[in-house]
Amino acid sequence: MKIFGFVPARMAASRFPGKPLHDIAGKPLLEHCFLRARMYDRWDGLFICTCDEEIRVWAEAKGYPVIMTADTHTRALDRVAEAAALCGQAVDDDDIVVCVQGDEPLLGPDMIEAVIKPFDEDATVEGTLLAVPIPDEETFRNPDMVKLVHDRNGDVMFTSRAPIPYAKTFPPANGALRVGGIFGFRWHFLKWFTEQPESPLEIAEACDSNRIYDNGRRQRIAPAPNRPYLSVDSPEDAVRVEAVIRDDALWGRY
Repeated sequence: MKIFGFVPARMAASRFPGKPLHDIAGKPLLEHCFLRARMYDRWDGLFICTCDEEIRVWAEAKGYPVIMTADTHTRALDRVAEAAALCGQAVDDDDIVVCVQGDEPLLGPDMIEAVIKPFDEDATVEGTLLAVPIPDEETFRNPDMVKLVHDRNGDVMFTSRAPIPYAKTFPPANGALRVGGIFGFRWHFLKWFTEQPESPLEIAEACDSNRIYDNGRRQRIAPAPNRPYLSVDSPEDAVRVEAVIRDDALWGRY
């Protein structure tokens, strides 16, 4: 079983244009994500994938492998699937393709390992995603944070920008989880995903994972290690990350 990673990025992010190359603590956001992902030691290949010349030029100047994709993708997983087909290596149907979102600057190799672990333990698992505990009501109510609910087997049932599971007032004990921006797929499963049209819940929620559940398939949750984990969806988020990243255990190691 080979493992390939792809970090998708585009400059025209609707909520934060230019986000991938926005400076955080002396490095572009995308570089934090790529270098932290590169610390995972089981990759058979790790690539940046983009439709933007600006990102390509930056990545090649740094010596980071980059794959150019179409500029028509609206979902990160479609971009990753195209990049996997173009990566120049043989990706077999049961190999693992990992999408590492380029807006998670506090990710760590242990989080990637968490996403891979279900594949090691259960050959029937086709897809996984990082599930991050929600620590506070602000995050729970924030529509930029994609929440999830899962069944007793740990398979995701639904993702939403709404606060789920419902809570009139937020109690941490309700087990609320958000999607952590790292996704694993058997290559055959990701190819199947890209062949399906956008689904009703995917469109309504602007969550591409719902394409899977609308079609009766499942992803297994991968519980994230319990430590601060901030996504960047806005300039204000970048400021929050800048305030804490130097205290992160990986700071200074990449």
